[in-house]
Amino acid sequence: MNREYWHKQSADKPLYPDLLWSRPENQTTAGKLLIMGGNQYGFVAPSEAFKAAEAAGAGTVRMILPNSLKQFVGPVFEAGSLAPSTASGSFSKAALDEWYDQSAWADGVLLAGDFGRNSETATLLESYLSKHTGQVTITQDAADYILSHPKPVLNRPNTMLVITLAQLQKISSGANYEKAFTLGMDLMHLVDNLHEFTLRVPVNIVVKHHDQLVVGVNGQISTTQLNQDKEIWRVQTAAHSAVWWLQNPLKSFESITTAIFELD
Repeated sequence: MNREYWHKQSADKPLYPDLLWSRPENQTTAGKLLIMGGNQYGFVAPSEAFKAAEAAGAGTVRMILPNSLKQFVGPVFEAGSLAPSTASGSFSKAALDEWYDQSAWADGVLLAGDFGRNSETATLLESYLSKHTGQVTITQDAADYILSHPKPVLNRPNTMLVITLAQLQKISSGANYEKAFTLGMDLMHLVDNLHEFTLRVPVNIVVKHHDQLVVGVNGQISTTQLNQDKEIWRVQTAAHSAVWWLQNPLKSFESITTAIFELD
């Protein structure tokens, strides 16, 4: 079988070197990323995403955290803003206006995770994703909120999912996709299934398979083998991919693939 849609990238040779050479040269043209996440009991994911986005070359990075974290970040949060939270410390529905206002400023948004499990936060995420039309990258437990009812997100343009194979399995099952993504599948079958799946839905997908990071965009697939001493976390991958994507919005596949190559 001729798999012309499968592009293999090695750890020391990028598929799209021109993108590496044509990166924005100053902060004002390097794009603006908004990161949202965290709850009263943790905000490691948005904090790690913030550092990774700056390392990836974003021009400006801001965060929105729930105001339940005020005691940890102080009354004046220089890295961004604090939005209303529930009694349990997660984002509340009242945070929606702040999310919209800040998203209008940004070129891309990263839902970085550590949202916790809260029904009101689920409603907030659903409302936000149904109305905001800009680029949104979803990872970690933010993706868990869409597992049971994934179709609205899968049909949303300008969306990227950086997820585990287990999450992809549940999302495709919830979307009634007839070919299963299984935890024991080999790389070739994952590539073939992801090729067909991303021809049907407009989302960009990044998933890890053993020592490979796999990117799927509109039927095109890239795989990048990771160095043995390189451990990739979803949050770091999502942050790098979000930055490269917002800097190259018309070259989604190429930019996300190149972001994978550039991961530290």
